[in-house]
Amino acid sequence: MATLGLRAPRRSRHESLSSWRIRDRIGLALCWLAGLTLCAVAGAIVLYMAVRGVQFLRPELLFTAPQATLDQSKSGGFLDPIIGTLLLTVIGIAIATPLGVCTAVWMVEYGRPRWLARMVETGIEVVAGTPDIVIAIFGLALFQQGIFSWLSFTSADGAVFGRSFLTAGAAMSLIALPMVFGATREALEAMPRQLREASYALGKTQAATIRSVLVPAARPSISTGAVLGMGRIVGDTAVVVVLLGASLRVDPTGAIPGVDVLRGTGGTLTSYVYNNSPAGEGGAPEKAYAAAFVLLLIVLALNASVELISRRAGGGVLGLGRS
Repeated sequence: MATLGLRAPRRSRHESLSSWRIRDRIGLALCWLAGLTLCAVAGAIVLYMAVRGVQFLRPELLFTAPQATLDQSKSGGFLDPIIGTLLLTVIGIAIATPLGVCTAVWMVEYGRPRWLARMVETGIEVVAGTPDIVIAIFGLALFQQGIFSWLSFTSADGAVFGRSFLTAGAAMSLIALPMVFGATREALEAMPRQLREASYALGKTQAATIRSVLVPAARPSISTGAVLGMGRIVGDTAVVVVLLGASLRVDPTGAIPGVDVLRGTGGTLTSYVYNNSPAGEGGAPEKAYAAAFVLLLIVLALNASVELISRRAGGGVLGLGRS
C-alpha cells in the first residue's frame, strides 16, 4: 500500500514563488514592506532615544532627587521617579498576578455556572478595552469614598483625597490583569488531557492536581503574562497623573515607616518625562531625554525577560519537563 501513495513533487522556494500570480507576489511584497517598516520605526525610536539619552544622561541624575522648583534644568535628578516607577509596578503586579491566575484557573478547570463564566470573560474583555484614563477617573471616584480613607491622605475636615501609591497600584492592576489572565488561560488550555488523567489515576483530587501539577506547569506562561503586565504599568501615565499626583518627589503620608510611603503621593518616569518635555512646564528637555532613555532600558529589559522565559519554556510542553 505504501507504494501506491503519491507524493507531490517538492519545489524550491524560488520555484514556488515564480509560479504565483502577480497579485499574490504584490501581496507578499507588501507584507515584507509592512514588516520592514515596523522594524525601521522601532529601530529609529531605539536609536534616537539611545543617542539623545547617552548624550544627556549623567550618573548623578540617577542618584539625586528632583527639587521642587519650576526650572528643573538646574535642580537635581530623577531618583524619586525611578523609585516611584518600581514601587508602583510591584504593587500593581502583586495584585494582578494572583487575581489573573485564580480567575483563569476557575475559568478553565471549573467554569460553572456557564452564565457566570461568560460574565467573567466579558468583564475582563471590557477591562482590557477600557482606556487608562477612564480607569483612573473611576479609581479616583472610588477611592475618595470614606471607606477607603486608610489608603490615602485625609484632610483635617475628613475629606479623602484618594491619591496614593496604593490606590494607583490597585488601578494599575486592572491594566495588567488581562495580560496575566490571558497567558495563564492559554497555558492551561494547551495542556494535554492525559496530564490531568494521570494525576487523577494517582489518586489526586482536582484541587490537588491544579495546585501541584497544572499551575507549576503553567508557571513560564504566568511569568510571561506578569512581565507583559509590568510593561503596561511602567509605560502608563494617565493613572499616575490622576491617582498618584504626578509630583516630582515621593511625599510620604503618616507616621508608620514604609506604610507612609505607600499612602503618600509621588511620580514615575513617564510623568517626569512629560513634565520636563517641551510640552511640559519643567523646562528641562535634556533631563526628559535622559529619563526617557532609562525608561526605554527598563521596557527593553522586560521584553528581554519575556524572550528568555519563552526560550526556557521551549524545552517541553509549557515547561512540563522541568515541573
